[in-house]
Amino acid sequence: MKKTEKIWLDGEMVRWEDAKVHVLSHGLNYGTSVFEGIRVYQTDKGPAVFRLRDHMTRLLEGCRVMAIPLKFGGKEYGLEELIEAVKQVVRENKDVDYLKPFVFLRGEDVGLNPVNVPASMSITGINMGMYLGKDAEKGAKIITSSWHRPDNLCTPAGAKIGGTYVTSCLAKREAVEQGANEAVMLNSNGYVAECTGENIFIYKRGKIYTPKPSNSILEGITRNSVIQVAKDLGYEVIETDISRIEMLTADEVWMTGTAAEVVIVTTIDNRSVGNGKPGKVATELQKKFADVVRGKDKKYASWIDQVN
Repeated sequence: MKKTEKIWLDGEMVRWEDAKVHVLSHGLNYGTSVFEGIRVYQTDKGPAVFRLRDHMTRLLEGCRVMAIPLKFGGKEYGLEELIEAVKQVVRENKDVDYLKPFVFLRGEDVGLNPVNVPASMSITGINMGMYLGKDAEKGAKIITSSWHRPDNLCTPAGAKIGGTYVTSCLAKREAVEQGANEAVMLNSNGYVAECTGENIFIYKRGKIYTPKPSNSILEGITRNSVIQVAKDLGYEVIETDISRIEMLTADEVWMTGTAAEVVIVTTIDNRSVGNGKPGKVATELQKKFADVVRGKDKKYASWIDQVN
């Protein structure tokens, strides 16, 4: 990761090193925060943000779930103003390929009570490159984590809430310590849910399957995009329950996420997926998605938000 020069904080652009919060901030101590991850791509018309409006709409929905008011630095913000703030961060920094809007409770009182605690918002741009590293380019290795994806009775699983991702961090550690790129988590019913920061798809007997929303997944924007692209290419996509056995015996497996984009999985729990090489369907979708996000397919032009 390469840091940039400036960060948007409560309505002002500040130097990277000056974007600070207090150690007693409620969001830092108790995970009362909402965030997004958004990709920036270079197109023929300059830098463009992929599905910016959809990402920021989901951020606002997460704030509604957490009852965090969109009032930062004494000013109330709406969707359009925050979209423009994101573009400003891209304009005022160099080589940004990933953005993280982050809303958090900043009050400095010790205690769990979040009511009437003031909020702050930052928008950070970085150069991330390949999220899972170059070694995953030829096929990622994943494990099934011993940690379960928190279900909808434990946390707002369908929103990007900071505290929820503690489990993802534990699962990610487990994967890295076992020499894998990623971990997939099952839900409380034993069905495949999602990876630590990605949704998961399998291809089996000529059809594409992915866990349905009720399996405590985040309905990823990249997931949504790949489902649409796959249908447009003529594939049948089914959102359903997927067992661990179905995942292990799939012909192809891939992960999707804003940071990861489309990553093909070739090994799960030390077992080869299919013949152990990137499959035809996953490779086709990976290449097609790469064209879509860079504005090379006019059919999906509405997904591309030019910065300038």
